[in-house]
Amino acid sequence: MSERRDRAYLGVRQGSVESLRQDRGARFLLLAAAFIIVVAGLREADQILLPFLVAVFLAMVSLPIMLWLQNRRVPTALAVLSTVSAAAGVVSIFGAVVGQSVSEFADVAPSYQARLQGLLRDALAWAESMGLPATQWTPLDYINPQAMVDLLNGILGALAGLLSNAFLVFLVVIFMLFEAAGFRAKLRVAFGERSRGMQRFSQMTRQIQRYLAIKTVVSLSTGLLAGIWVWALGLDFPLMWGLIAFLFNYIPNLGSIFAAVGPVLLATVQFGVGHALLVAAGYLGINVIFGNLVEPMLLGRRLGLSVLVILLSLVFWGWVWGPVGMLLAVPLTMMLKIALENTEDLRWLAVMLDGNPSAYETSDEDEEPEVATASTAAAAAPPDAPREPQVQPNTRAG
Repeated sequence: MSERRDRAYLGVRQGSVESLRQDRGARFLLLAAAFIIVVAGLREADQILLPFLVAVFLAMVSLPIMLWLQNRRVPTALAVLSTVSAAAGVVSIFGAVVGQSVSEFADVAPSYQARLQGLLRDALAWAESMGLPATQWTPLDYINPQAMVDLLNGILGALAGLLSNAFLVFLVVIFMLFEAAGFRAKLRVAFGERSRGMQRFSQMTRQIQRYLAIKTVVSLSTGLLAGIWVWALGLDFPLMWGLIAFLFNYIPNLGSIFAAVGPVLLATVQFGVGHALLVAAGYLGINVIFGNLVEPMLLGRRLGLSVLVILLSLVFWGWVWGPVGMLLAVPLTMMLKIALENTEDLRWLAVMLDGNPSAYETSDEDEEPEVATASTAAAAAPPDAPREPQVQPNTRAG
């Protein structure tokens, strides 16, 4: 009898395991199909989503300024209008620099391309005179200077086209800031001040604001110093190179390399190899100071991404949204990582995206346990709060 029960139990268990495997396979196919549909929708809705994402970025960066004004007892409407006016002024200057740089660079790009191709021909002739098989190697077929020109024109042109929707962007920013002024009160009423969801949402919001604010300040400092450096060395278009250094600094590790390629090539065309080495040394020093010293000190070790994740995010978002998607790739991925960090079920994905997983081990050791002891809870409770009866241990009379 017991053998029959065991066999029946094993049969039911095997059937449940087999059905669980089938459910997992169907779930995987469903998620894959949903992912493809979402990506196709993102590509088709880029005209709407890109201005909206830029508005979200501006609102997140501008929110600390509005909160600072509110803490100084400035009315909400005046704080929002002042913040949006300051952001509009910065974006207007940014748009003027982008427009001027695009037009001027497009005019002289063919001459720079001709000079660079001439330098490559001279280098091949010198190598052939030294007895090297230079005639069999044709770098002009593989190194196309026009590709860099097209890339810069594409990025700056896409930004200029995005700024043409400035009215829509700032309208969304205004409504977002007005909504943010009372959004915390809504969450407090909906979920409670001390609820776990409220605490996690507040922590996630603070981390995203902190990341974007620090990254923007560091990128602005990097672009300013890079522009001053190339201006001091006499390169053309210092404003454009400073702007490119500012934008590409949002891409960790790889962005500094991409931003330095253009000025180094231009210095080679304008002045020669010596000036190009000086430009490269300046960019290297700026990015070592900010990328390896200042930024990790301000952001911490946990706000980082793996180099492979950065590369894949650039490829994916660049394929979805073009040059603007490449610029927004790392901020979007970082915001996703911060959101995953504050989710218990998906926290492991944040660890996989991070470039320094050991930071999670040290941070977990430093965290206090969530469940307090009875004595700690009693000490923290107010005097008039009801207290639970204490269970006395059983003692025997001696």
